[in-house]
Amino acid sequence: MKFASIIMLVLLSGLQVYAQTCCSGGVPLSNNLGLSNEGKGSLLLGINYDYNNLNTLNAGSTRLDDDSRQRITNSILANIGYAFTDKFSIETLFTWVNQTRTITQFGNENFTETKGIGDAVILLKYTLPNVFKNNTTLNIGLGSKIPLGKSDIVSNQGIQLTADLQPGSGAFDGIGWLSLAKQLNFRPSATFSSSVTYRFTGVNNSYLNNTSTYKFGNVLQANISYIDQFLVAKTIVNPGLVLKYRKSTVDEIDNSPIPNTGGEWLFARAELTIQLSQNLGFTNKLEVPLYSYVDGTQLTPTSRFTTGFTYKFLKKQPLIINIK
Repeated sequence: MKFASIIMLVLLSGLQVYAQTCCSGGVPLSNNLGLSNEGKGSLLLGINYDYNNLNTLNAGSTRLDDDSRQRITNSILANIGYAFTDKFSIETLFTWVNQTRTITQFGNENFTETKGIGDAVILLKYTLPNVFKNNTTLNIGLGSKIPLGKSDIVSNQGIQLTADLQPGSGAFDGIGWLSLAKQLNFRPSATFSSSVTYRFTGVNNSYLNNTSTYKFGNVLQANISYIDQFLVAKTIVNPGLVLKYRKSTVDEIDNSPIPNTGGEWLFARAELTIQLSQNLGFTNKLEVPLYSYVDGTQLTPTSRFTTGFTYKFLKKQPLIINIK
């Protein structure tokens, strides 16, 4: 192992107060995939703001009485989805991220901030309607995370910041996505769905000024959701409840595991979409953790809020005139 990597491992092992948060912080890529296929020729545009507050320090599953550390991630997310056919579509996600880390100890405050373009995602999707029974839709997606963001930003002192504070990862990842949605027979306005996303992370071969390699842990995320539809004051609203499970393996530097990375989480998320018009939807999501188990000592999510708009450009149907 190279000398710089050894020094980095020592720092990460000895300074648990600076616990890594790369597996539960950063840009919420998996959270914001899954635009629907609205039929051949349809175009969907989404713009969202995501706020992720990490102010809970855990050792394993035990919450520590320590609020001197805080991580906040603010992200702007732009989704674009286009359906080539009723079954085949493409989805892209572009990101801008601002991350801050504040450590307050003995009356002193250490504040670090980074911002810039984050990584992007491209996902090819195939839809299988009525694959099991009527009103059941299966979606399969394969894609990649593309490292558009910087991964070599340095501090004011000229020291390169750790990987979890960088806007980008410096590596290509493989992404697999699977979702299943069922319209309920006893309540046609309601939909029960589940989805699984797996991210095979790549390796940043130019970490620490090309002296080391860095690999974020692979990430598994599974969602189960119930969404219904109501008419309120002549406006369609879609409330929903989501349970999310997330598991991340440990990060690695020069193929050696890094302490205080990796873990698993269970979240509950309340959602509300308001259909402002036939094509425009306004969505709000509030997510809180129900359970977390982290490797070593880490900051874990305290709350997350997402809000944004989705606009659908639907292909116009041909006008059919019956002449008798």
